[in-house]
Amino acid sequence: MAKPRANAQTLAAAPRMCIIACGALARELLVIINQLPAGSMTLTCLPAAWHNHPEKIVPGLKTKINAACRAGQTPVVVYGDCGTGGQLDSFLAAEGVPRIPGPHCYQSFMGEAAFDIAMEQELGTFFLTDYMVRHFERIVMKGMGLRNHPQLRDMYFAHYKRALYIAQTDDAGLQEKARAAAVKLGLAYEYRYTGYGNYTGFLHHLAASDSVTAPSGAGR
Repeated sequence: MAKPRANAQTLAAAPRMCIIACGALARELLVIINQLPAGSMTLTCLPAAWHNHPEKIVPGLKTKINAACRAGQTPVVVYGDCGTGGQLDSFLAAEGVPRIPGPHCYQSFMGEAAFDIAMEQELGTFFLTDYMVRHFERIVMKGMGLRNHPQLRDMYFAHYKRALYIAQTDDAGLQEKARAAAVKLGLAYEYRYTGYGNYTGFLHHLAASDSVTAPSGAGR
């Protein structure tokens, strides 16, 4: 049986905004979205692993943006530059699609001023988030080859001095895992609770705003 085509009634019922984000932020963004009025926005994500393949991010976002526009939703991107070398912002500017300010999630979680202070204190900082701690074995130990080739640690982390865990949740188990991660990397350990940082205010502002409009260049 053929699927029914979308009509004006189904489009009207769809959340008015589609948040397109990095999969590493999915858990945190869903918590915030679920606090907002029903129908404000929905969430779709690109794979978190694409941080290691930044050339995939812009094409992936284009596909998601076009799909959102076809569904009658206004796309908003929740991504940092994430290694695209400015291509992300150039693409979004041409499409007229807004994104959260900031170069990466570390600054967005901490806030610009706190992040700048942290970097002034120690430029050689390796950041851990809740997502990074939960998946440290897969992302770092296996993904970077350290599990099978521990000597690579001295090459990858020679210029790092500390592991700074900027936590989104107050979770003793994750804190213990973060400490263990720092030990594995041979780095000093520090902990700071940030909560969801700038993401909370950004999404709440979007939900309350009537000024976010569908981009004219997307959906082609």
